[in-house]
Amino acid sequence: MTSTRGRTHIKIDQLKTLVRDIVADSLRLSGAHTSEQKAPVNYACVFTHSTAEYEEMVEAARQLGPVAQETPTGPVFHIAPLATVAGTLWLLKIRRPDPKRPERGDADFTVADYDSFKNTHLGKPGFSLIMRTNMEMIELTDPSYGVIAYYSHPTLADVLKLNGQHLT
Repeated sequence: MTSTRGRTHIKIDQLKTLVRDIVADSLRLSGAHTSEQKAPVNYACVFTHSTAEYEEMVEAARQLGPVAQETPTGPVFHIAPLATVAGTLWLLKIRRPDPKRPERGDADFTVADYDSFKNTHLGKPGFSLIMRTNMEMIELTDPSYGVIAYYSHPTLADVLKLNGQHLT
């Protein structure tokens, strides 16, 4: 990060590194609690911890691609392909500061058999079900990790009808 007149500027490369680290940490979290060692990432989110950081991250993310969805907690960007340890990432959210979310971010993974995964893991420590209007998500948290892992059905790309529509 560079500083100009007291304001921090996040460079695109720094944002990409942060996102890759969040995906890698979320994959480690997932691997520690599930057999989904190679589940591909389909979405990632950076949790910001101040208004200034949020504004800087959004500014950097806008350079990676257009907004695909506006949400009350922050925009989701349809970004140019970003290689991660869990595959290519196309969707990135920058989340507004939230004191209930001290973690650095989350990654959402696609599991081959969602119903079986749900039946196997729900009820175990760290796993919970979140219902949304057009999807449901299994959340995995572990306080020893600074990230969260999610498994959504259908994926956000499906909900936004972006599958197969990738920026180049």
